[in-house]
Amino acid sequence: MTDSTPTTLTTLTTLPASAAIEETIAVVEAAGAVIIEDFIDSATLDGLWEDLGPALAGQADGDGRLVGEKTRILPGLVRRSARSVTVMRQPHLLGLARHFLQRPVRAWLGEQRIEFVPTIQLGISRAIQIQPGVAPQGLHRDDTAHLRTHPGPESRVQVMVAASEFTARNGATRVIPGSHRWDDERGPRDDEAVPAEMRAGSALLWLGSTYHGAGANTSGEPRTGLSYAYDLGNLRQEENQYLSIPLDVVRGYPEDIQRLLGYEACPPMCGLYELSDPMLLLRDGQG
Repeated sequence: MTDSTPTTLTTLTTLPASAAIEETIAVVEAAGAVIIEDFIDSATLDGLWEDLGPALAGQADGDGRLVGEKTRILPGLVRRSARSVTVMRQPHLLGLARHFLQRPVRAWLGEQRIEFVPTIQLGISRAIQIQPGVAPQGLHRDDTAHLRTHPGPESRVQVMVAASEFTARNGATRVIPGSHRWDDERGPRDDEAVPAEMRAGSALLWLGSTYHGAGANTSGEPRTGLSYAYDLGNLRQEENQYLSIPLDVVRGYPEDIQRLLGYEACPPMCGLYELSDPMLLLRDGQG
């Protein structure tokens, strides 16, 4: 899946939350990204603001090194808000992650060939707020965190939930549709990027290999998004969930969420605890 020629896609597809997962997958296969309207309902969004808003307001703007100037980032959303469960379980996000990441790998064990299906795990959960006057972010691929080369298998599926309206003027995330098909010799250009304009509660979903970046905020108001990403279970998490979320908080979540946080061994043998599934740690009360 590689193409070093200029992209021919100039728009982002928007689908309703009621769209079939298969339709969402087809759009992302072609474009590397999709917008889902009403990704979460207004009650969930209001609750996330209630849980996260005060801490985000208390964050200092970045200094231009790890965090950009006039940009606030609040990490560890799963620790800070149990309403993150709604985002993590959202069918379009989970459906894309399972389709693109959980692809079987076959390996020989002696004379027997065995098929392994990797797990997925939460790689990041963070609020990102860009202030008025912020410059556009450089277009990039998020799977650079995993030192991926292209073409190659996907390692991440990410979502940006619009906690406030996203417009071209206030710095909506810009995406180059079709750029997930490019090899590593093809660099991104700003004139190829399309702003992901959407109302609050909607979301942009994209692959780790898709070029994107925040736009310039030339409005008078901040633009806020909530970003969560699923990564392959055999990779190092960008945000260390084991240190970010205390065990007593993890134990309060349902088992499917615990496993998505990384408390699950990835076949054939990554992330074991006492030569067994890490769920043993949560069940026996250790730690």
